Amino acid sequence: MGARGLPIRDDIEPEALSRIARRESDRRASARLFAIANALEGMSRAEAARLAGMERQALRDAVVRYNAEGLAGLRDRPRPPRPGKLDEAELRTLSAL
Repeated sequence: MGARGLPIRDDIEPEALSRIARRESDRRASARLFAIANALEGMSRAEAARLAGMERQALRDAVVRYNAEGLAGLRDRPRPPRPGKLDEAELRTLSAL
């Protein structure tokens, strides 16, 4: 890692990223897009993260995902379902009722 930090892929211009962010329906993905666009335009990573309402570490994580997966990497990943509160025996008892 150099003095400027983790490099950000630049296949999409910052203006285009901002345009995509304005049209994005997912608020969290939109914030990540704006933060990356601001960082690409030369803003410090700390300032870009602050303006997007996130921590610098969250911006770094978003940059890693963006570099690896492109725009799709900025969306939240699906979470596994919550485990049930009832065990097998309780579920059988409930089903019998």
